[in-house]
Order: sequence, then structure tokens, then C-alpha cells
Amino acid sequence: QVQLVESGGGLVQAGGSLRISCAASGRTGSMAWFRQAPGKAREFVAAISWRGSRTSYADSVKGRFTISRDNAENTVFLQMNSLKPADTAVYYCAARRVGRYEGGWPYSDQAEYDYWGQGTQVTVSS
Repeated sequence: QVQLVESGGGLVQAGGSLRISCAASGRTGSMAWFRQAPGKAREFVAAISWRGSRTSYADSVKGRFTISRDNAENTVFLQMNSLKPADTAVYYCAARRVGRYEGGWPYSDQAEYDYWGQGTQVTVSS
């Protein structure tokens, strides 16, 4: 069982930037970020393949957010720029276990992920 621990959330003004991180306790396959705003369903934000060669983004964050990973450190990052109040949410890290078939890229469905972190709060003030 791989444990995922997010960090780096906080309060930022609209237009600002924030980078959140997710450290995995072991190797993983593709990884992703999802978010859940109050009263709303959890939604896909971004995903990255296990080698980091492929990325996918939700339309709402495309051009503003960048996902990356450091496999030597088993860590995935989400750099968030030009933040908006609508980006306020709890951000969750997710990962697929090593060995799962990775030919169905991109993975934007929560059901595609085996491991989940506890979440980190990101609040964007207007």
C-alpha cells in the first residue's frame, strides 16, 4: 500500500501563484490531482504519466496549471498560476499502482486511481 501526503496548500490572493506537492511512500504509475470545492463533486484537474512524458489538464486550468513529477523522490507537483477564487478547493493527489496497464491514457476518472491522499486546502481570495 502506497501512502500519499500532500503539502503546500494555503491562502493566496487572486492572480497569485502556489505550488502544491504530493509525496508518495513508494513507486507509482500515473499520478493526478483532483479537487473538490464546497458543495460540489470532486473533479479532475491534471494528470501525468509514470515517466512524466504525457500530461493532461482540465479545460478550466489549461494554460494556468502545470503538473510535473520527480520519480527519484516519488513526488508530484502542481504549479498553479493566475489563480482565481473559483480554484478554491481541497486538492487531492491520486496515483495508480505500479503494474497496471497504462495504455488507456489519459486517466481523468477517479475510478482509475488506486491510492489517494488526504487533501490540502487551497483558498484564493478576491
